[in-house]
Amino acid sequence: MKANALAAPPHDDTLIPTRASLLARLKDWDDSRSWGEFYEAYWRLVYGRARRAELSEQEAQEVLQETLIAVAKKMGDFKYDPAVSKFKTWLYQIVSRRIADQYRRRKRASAVVEPFPDEDGGTSRLEGIADAGSVEPDAAWEAEWEQNLVGAAADRVKKQVNLEHFQIYEYHVLQEHSAAQTAKHLQTSQAKVYWVKHRVGAKLRQELERLREKLI
Repeated sequence: MKANALAAPPHDDTLIPTRASLLARLKDWDDSRSWGEFYEAYWRLVYGRARRAELSEQEAQEVLQETLIAVAKKMGDFKYDPAVSKFKTWLYQIVSRRIADQYRRRKRASAVVEPFPDEDGGTSRLEGIADAGSVEPDAAWEAEWEQNLVGAAADRVKKQVNLEHFQIYEYHVLQEHSAAQTAKHLQTSQAKVYWVKHRVGAKLRQELERLREKLI
């Protein structure tokens, strides 16, 4: 699992909003800081989901953009109540519909007519893609959600630790190379690799806990 190198906001508890506060602030379309926080927290999840659905890079980018637009339009009516409607489920439904939209566009643009499940019961790539408000997230979405948290946490940790230490941790743990391979590739000792794994790993676990508690 490779961590994305996109820079995250500086570490500050005030930049880790509670679920309710971030959602409330997103109701203001002009609040660029809050939308920036939202984008940094979720772009990997949305884009990665689209790519795993076998969409092209351009199509996945469109899914990401259209998801942000849909969230912005719907945010005014969204009421955060985890006992009634989890944001994770709500976002899953929006992303799934945007992915389904991309396949419909392919169908219209193609001379080959591909059957849709809701038309004749046939199979197509739309099978398994949510297109109803009552659909619950699948197991893959749950795994992707966790992977997204790791990526967001890694971005925060990268801002807190020595860059060399983060590179060692990323190559060894996140990219799953052995200690010997890491030491050779980054020209360091295996003892240092193990030390960094413990030190940076502890910070990453702390950030993951923060995100699970305070991010949506």
